[in-house]
Amino acid sequence: MPGETAGDVAGEAAPAPAPVPQRLMAAATRLFSERGYDRTSVQEIVEAAGVTKGALYHYFGSKDDLLHEIYGRLLRLQQDRLDAYADAQEPVEERLRRAAADVVVTTIENLDDALIFFRSMHQLSPEKQKQVRAERRHYHERFRDLVAEGQRSGVFNAATPADLVVDYHFGSVHHLSTWYRPDGRLGPQEVADHLADLLLRALRP
Repeated sequence: MPGETAGDVAGEAAPAPAPVPQRLMAAATRLFSERGYDRTSVQEIVEAAGVTKGALYHYFGSKDDLLHEIYGRLLRLQQDRLDAYADAQEPVEERLRRAAADVVVTTIENLDDALIFFRSMHQLSPEKQKQVRAERRHYHERFRDLVAEGQRSGVFNAATPADLVVDYHFGSVHHLSTWYRPDGRLGPQEVADHLADLLLRALRP
């Protein structure tokens, strides 16, 4: 019948809408990426998400909380994966290579989140900026510990301080949002493999 969908004909129910927090995060991520954090209003976010301002304030409290959570969800993912690689029963060179590649892949797969964060972190409240820096420092320290472990055991060249090695790799990661394009010549894993290989080659004795 006209106006009926395949689901209606088959007696299937329409898919349930996404939970409100998920809809708010999706709308905020898209708008912050397209327009910038400071040029996006709370009203625009709730309209795009199809909810009320009351719903936003119930789940997030403020636009600032949304920005903080956009970064937080990416860092939690990357921290969990780094911990898994670091704790694995494999040679340190393989653990570092996997960790180095993974942060590239997860950044590319969440490029809008990364772009928003590096463009807008300074607009977080001082308290949230302090929290974010502490979370990032914890992540970088766990990564550095892998480099230092390899240097102590003689697997890696110890001439370059481990902190500088970390800065070298993450400098490349932080610039991904400025040049990577999904329709480009290299896919996420290919970029990740190249950057991880560069890191490992720089560390070989």
